[in-house]
Amino acid sequence: MTTLLTVLVLTAAVLHASWNALAKSGGAPEFSIAAYQLVGALICAPMLFLVPAPARESWPMIITSVLVHNIYYFTLARAYRSGDLSQVYPLFRGMAPVMVTTGAAVFAGEYLSSATVAGILIISVGLMSLTLMGRHLGAIPRAALGWGLATSVLIAIYTVVDGLGVRASGNSLSYILWLFTFEVVPIGCWLLITQRQRWFGYMRGSLATVVFGGIASSTAYGLVIIALGMGAMGLVSSLRETSVIFAAIIGSVFLREPFGRQRIIAAVVVASGIVLLKAFG
Repeated sequence: MTTLLTVLVLTAAVLHASWNALAKSGGAPEFSIAAYQLVGALICAPMLFLVPAPARESWPMIITSVLVHNIYYFTLARAYRSGDLSQVYPLFRGMAPVMVTTGAAVFAGEYLSSATVAGILIISVGLMSLTLMGRHLGAIPRAALGWGLATSVLIAIYTVVDGLGVRASGNSLSYILWLFTFEVVPIGCWLLITQRQRWFGYMRGSLATVVFGGIASSTAYGLVIIALGMGAMGLVSSLRETSVIFAAIIGSVFLREPFGRQRIIAAVVVASGIVLLKAFG
């Protein structure tokens, strides 16, 4: 695992933790998520014709990714409405790397070494321990658990799809620009039809947050897609999901949430997994 790949994905993890914290804290996750995607589309659309079109082979992945991402946005918003960020975020981010590793083996023939798989499992266990063992956070509501599990499956699906798609596209930037331009269409149209005034009112009242969240969201996943074209999907996914630890740090520093013993233990476990990935990935 190269230093460049590590830096790209860890940067993406920090940005991902930032926009998810904003989406949860804003009180209207559906509006926040859709607004962030709209900002990303407005940035990407003018650049579409500055790059070659993605290869024909990648278009089924682009379309599939748009659809899966929009279902993911729905389950993500439901999870944030059903449970606390500190409960649901580690749950669906922690399970994804194992499923991505399995999907990459099945659909892309990516077989990792035993040490690398061990590193991925250690990271996942560390992340999920924040939900499953963090009793000070309270019992996770059943609805939040269900939406969190559904969200984790969708994360794994779109990660594998985009890993296959960016490799088939012939141009990572082209794949990113077309995906981000189309991604807002389903959720944007739904809100325009059903809650236009409320969505527009939310964006007007939170313009600075929306712009920052949109840039952070697009940059974070853009870096992940570039990384998926460079390295094994399981490695990228496991490093990306360290955003859970960054989210805990952000909450401690900026929101004055206690970091707590369980978070310290989880951070140490995750760091151990990263060392294994760096050494053997």
